[in-house]
Amino acid sequence: MPSPSRRVLLGISAGIAAYKSAVLARLLKQAGCEVRVVMTEGAQAFITPLTLQALTGEPVRTSLLDPEAEAGMGHIELARWADTILIAPATADLMARLAAGMADDLLTTLCLASEAEKVMAPAMNQAMWRHPATARNAARLVEDGWRLLGPASGDQACGDVGPGRMLEPEAILAALLDASQVSNTGDAPAAGMAVTITAGPTREPLDPVRYLSNHSSGKMGYALAEAAAALGARVTLISGPVNLPCPAGVARLEVETALEMHEAAMRLAEQSDLFIGCAAVADYRAEQAAEHKIKKVEGEEGLTLRLVKNPDIIASVAALPEARRPFVVGFAAETRDLAAYARDKLTRKRLDMIVANDVSREGLGFGADDNAALVLWREAARQEKASPEGDALAEEELAPQTKSRLAMAVMHRALACLQARRHP
Repeated sequence: MPSPSRRVLLGISAGIAAYKSAVLARLLKQAGCEVRVVMTEGAQAFITPLTLQALTGEPVRTSLLDPEAEAGMGHIELARWADTILIAPATADLMARLAAGMADDLLTTLCLASEAEKVMAPAMNQAMWRHPATARNAARLVEDGWRLLGPASGDQACGDVGPGRMLEPEAILAALLDASQVSNTGDAPAAGMAVTITAGPTREPLDPVRYLSNHSSGKMGYALAEAAAALGARVTLISGPVNLPCPAGVARLEVETALEMHEAAMRLAEQSDLFIGCAAVADYRAEQAAEHKIKKVEGEEGLTLRLVKNPDIIASVAALPEARRPFVVGFAAETRDLAAYARDKLTRKRLDMIVANDVSREGLGFGADDNAALVLWREAARQEKASPEGDALAEEELAPQTKSRLAMAVMHRALACLQARRHP
């Protein structure tokens, strides 16, 4: 648990989820934290400062231009006081202002003036969360050092269903406790690293109601994101359409098509230390998706579709100039000749490491909770399995186990390889 001296500045912005912030403040106090609250003007329409003052035992700050509080540059003192700035809820508007570096109220000013750990729990309508502008802002905030918790999916106050719900206060507290425990034990081999992971399938539209896709559930990629966050990394998960909650402490960018995933991956890869391509990306898409539903034609027994190749995301990342290239880990889902295909893919696409799965094995792979893997990586110190490029390939077999345990093993191997690359 956090030590009693841990100081949390709780920022509350103008969302209906602000009512949960009162519970969060109480839980933080019970966990032994000192808590001070800053509210935006809009937040006060949903919950009163008096409520938060009663729960924390501290005055609530609401204005940057408070003459009494600013007599001694109070906002700077408050920025220095905090060990952690936690914004819950964080609205789309607040995220946009922070991503742009604005300081037009007390809360955004404190964020720019503080060197504290910065965490936010987004909360907004599902369409707002899915909007490309919000996705860009979320990615920029992660690049700037923010840790995003959620959002969760489910019923929303507006009647919609989808991603955008603020995590429950208990889940937010648990994420903070986990981060504190990692920090206190020193078991954070990925601390300070930026990790980008792709997960799930892509969907390639044929017409307004049909698409090409595959059986990927996204479970392995999500397990990797959870493992990377637990090891202290700042994690961005580029996710195709799946029915999974976002892991705590992970920023999720939702995409549909391979082209959308490629754009997000290339934008984030250059700011990443480690890139893991775990998504099952469609190799082909329709040359031109039909504007209207494709109808059956009486008397015709077949339908001809012209498909074109999608960009190869993992190869594109691996081909980045060395100065901007992360350590690149690929995945290979095969039904036969696992080792041969994995070695070929690692060499041909110039990857640093590859995790190969035999998805034909019953109870493993797509949709299952368990998996097994053959892991291969470049290791110049070993010469028994030299690749055509002159590097030696080392390998390790990971026996069938839960995807969570397998993900942690893969992360530890990737981090060890990355450290060896940096400090030969």
